[in-house]
Amino acid sequence: MVDLNAEMADLWASLGAPAAGRARVIQVVAARRGEGTSTVARELAWFAAKRAGRSVWLVDLDLLASPQYLAVRDEAERYGALGEPAAASPDGSIFFTVQPAAHGPDGQPWPDARYLSAHRVGSARWWVTRFRREGLKGRQGVHILPTGDYWTALRRYADVIIVDCPSPERSQAALTVAPFMDQTVLVVAADEADVRAPAQLRDAIAAAGGTVAGIFFNRVTVTQPGFLKAILP
Repeated sequence: MVDLNAEMADLWASLGAPAAGRARVIQVVAARRGEGTSTVARELAWFAAKRAGRSVWLVDLDLLASPQYLAVRDEAERYGALGEPAAASPDGSIFFTVQPAAHGPDGQPWPDARYLSAHRVGSARWWVTRFRREGLKGRQGVHILPTGDYWTALRRYADVIIVDCPSPERSQAALTVAPFMDQTVLVVAADEADVRAPAQLRDAIAAAGGTVAGIFFNRVTVTQPGFLKAILP
């Protein structure tokens, strides 16, 4: 893994100071897959955790693949060992819905929030989420919701929330949650010659009610991990 500490320091500084007493929610997304979004989001969360007074959360919106959980697990020597799963919602709210709903032995609907777990990373003050895909049954599917309840609830327990979103060619999650993010960082590979797609995404996020803080030019060549090749088309 290439050391991005200097780049993360620059990115963190460019985002400016958060509002006093208010946790900051930062979305990280790219117009196309393969730009290195997940690496940037993960390294930014790790960088922020070293400065957090309370905690930093890395929330992965690539729910069915959970690449952030897998990457941190496989790089335990770098980030620290993952802790046991814990509830990822402080009040039962969540940013997605599973349909059709599952029911427990008592006939009551299984809460959507129970599909998401959070794992503490090493001894640092940061957490990474994992969607419990194995809990899906039959024809169940998961959909991102256009509501801000979860982000509002999580702000009370974290200093920084980094939200890693799949590219819009795979999911509309980035546009769905954009109005509830304080800032969105667009990731573009430094050798990307065609800037039309990032520009279109910037405009789409603004039209959806989001705020684009800037563009991070990723100078690291990103190779898709082997575990993703078996998951993603």
